[in-house]
Amino acid sequence: MGVRTANVQDGNIGETLTGLAEVIHGRWDASPETSYTARLLNGEEDELLKKIAEEGSEVIMACKDADHDHIRYEMGDLLYHLLVTAERYGVTLPELAGELDARRH
Repeated sequence: MGVRTANVQDGNIGETLTGLAEVIHGRWDASPETSYTARLLNGEEDELLKKIAEEGSEVIMACKDADHDHIRYEMGDLLYHLLVTAERYGVTLPELAGELDARRH
């Protein structure tokens, strides 16, 4: 379990995800020695896939504890790793939005 984030304020999820996706996209050429994101994008596939499983499990455990702040923290980790996955495999945010939109109609 990571250190809980202090003083979290509400934000705009669309802007936040778009901005984070742009930062992740820009990490392709970064050094894997200094950038965790670059290592996930360019490294062994299993490293990223294991992180998704790990973070998903941590969300589940936080939910079982009914710890709101911990749930939010772990969901942030999971969303980050899912965005890295989207970038690595070429799934864009507009494409993902289209997938979700198609399911609600």
